[in-house]
Amino acid sequence: MPHDVNLIATIAVGFVLASIFGYLADRLRLPALVGYLVAGVFAGPFTPGHIADPAMAGQLAEIGVILLMFGVGLHFSASDLLAVRGIAIAGAVGQILLATLMGMALTHFWGWDFGHGVVFGLCISVASTVVLLKALEERNLVQTTMGRVAVGWLIVEDLAMVLALVLLPAFATALGGHADAAHAAPDQGPVWLVLLLTLAKVAGFVLIAALVGPRVVPGILIRVAKTGSRELFTLSVLALALGIAFGSAAAFGVSFALGAFFAGVIMGESQLSHRAAANSLPLQDAFSVLFFVSIGMLFDPTVIVDKPLEVLAIVFLIVVGKPIAAFLIVLLLRFPVRLGLGVSASLAQIGEFSFILAGLGATYGLMTNEGQSLILAAAILSITVNPLAFMAADAVGKWAGRRFPDWAENFGKTKERALAAELRRIRSETEKREHEQARKITEFVETFPLFKAVNAEDQEELLLLFVPRTASPGERVVRVGEKGDAMYFVVSGTVTVNVNGTGVELKAGSFFGEMSLLTGAPRTADVTAVDYCNFLVLSQRDFRQFTSRHPAVREAVQAMAEERLAMNRAAATVVDHHSDEQLDSGASTADR
Repeated sequence: MPHDVNLIATIAVGFVLASIFGYLADRLRLPALVGYLVAGVFAGPFTPGHIADPAMAGQLAEIGVILLMFGVGLHFSASDLLAVRGIAIAGAVGQILLATLMGMALTHFWGWDFGHGVVFGLCISVASTVVLLKALEERNLVQTTMGRVAVGWLIVEDLAMVLALVLLPAFATALGGHADAAHAAPDQGPVWLVLLLTLAKVAGFVLIAALVGPRVVPGILIRVAKTGSRELFTLSVLALALGIAFGSAAAFGVSFALGAFFAGVIMGESQLSHRAAANSLPLQDAFSVLFFVSIGMLFDPTVIVDKPLEVLAIVFLIVVGKPIAAFLIVLLLRFPVRLGLGVSASLAQIGEFSFILAGLGATYGLMTNEGQSLILAAAILSITVNPLAFMAADAVGKWAGRRFPDWAENFGKTKERALAAELRRIRSETEKREHEQARKITEFVETFPLFKAVNAEDQEELLLLFVPRTASPGERVVRVGEKGDAMYFVVSGTVTVNVNGTGVELKAGSFFGEMSLLTGAPRTADVTAVDYCNFLVLSQRDFRQFTSRHPAVREAVQAMAEERLAMNRAAATVVDHHSDEQLDSGASTADR
């Protein structure tokens, strides 16, 4: 080829193979993501044929993770996180500790040292948020109580892993690893100082996201939406998602995924959040596929042949041991059995943070190449069988309902009802805001049928373009001879349009000022408020920009303007004729 097309080749090969194997997986009644993983294996360096660039695929996959977490944040408010904190924080921390201990016990049995065991245990303790979301979406569980708890649980896990990634270099030597010049980060001082700085950075990021974000990001979106450019709006959404994710990682040391999640939470407060979600969805779906392809590319299938028992032992810990630990923690926190089973099934896999931790552990001599291969093999197998974990959870729930009906039905119900009520309240407030916006659009269209032909998205954009204005009785709204720089829509009240001494009343649903916008000529009429009036004012620039994309609206306004102009001319002719009659009458009197 005449130039380097590594990026294009990686994307093309990834998408083509993912579509083929994804389709085959669906035909075999397997989850599509199993096909994506297999596609990665075929595109990777451990199988014959074309070899895509794993590093490039990993970065493209990171974009998918960012967009996916951003989409979750758009539908997951800060109130949701606070509502589930009682179970998510305690549950995630407890489950990480228990899973890490189980991993350490297994590696001790294999003869690994303490430091390797700690890193290995952390690797299997954290589940993949991407896999979880895919599983919840397939089962329509994202908006349920269990779905909210599971997502909140994994957000806490992500925060804990951010802390682990920062602290691992500081503890590397103490854990038996190395910290020489080739691998170690610059000296950051005592461990307690590193911990304090890390917590301060994360707290600073959350504080800025909570206080500054909602005051800035929605305003940016509204300003961009007012331009009327769909591509600019989509570009701005992606720029905010990727920019906040990258900026938070660079400035505060948090993960891209976590930064993108909070970007979504911030943008979710905007009235344009549903539009942002719809515009980013196609890219989110496409790049999230590359996440699974990139995992498959890292997998060496020979490890299953060389170390079958080790791989099975790790998979057993991930899909059985870790879920049991999570289930017991949920019961200890006095929440229902079915909630515990659902959360347990959600955690029966590992993903992105496991690979990052394993790679960092290898850098500091705390993870062998063999250990990395085992983790990758276990990750792919656990992701593949994760649907079975949900099926098993359903089966156990039904069995418990038959075997221990009272316990399965009533245990933890009080806490679940309180949590569900709080989540419903939050959801109700969100829906109330959405309904209020929909009501405004409906009332606007009913008041001004002129805009019925415009689609809902453009109607919403038009409402953003309007500037509200009021007028008191007797107040002059428009004067003859003024520059026509805006068009007025009467929302309530009555105005009088005075043309050549003739007054015409306009009520709610009418508009005026259009002739000056169309012709560029000065105002030809005085407009005065008869009673208290509310207007929506559309500037000349916004009027021209909006009607250029909606010729039917411009034609309707043009027709009304021509009709009114004809009426004005007729009125002026009548006035002139009446004046001539008065002059003739006066002349006759003088003659007499």
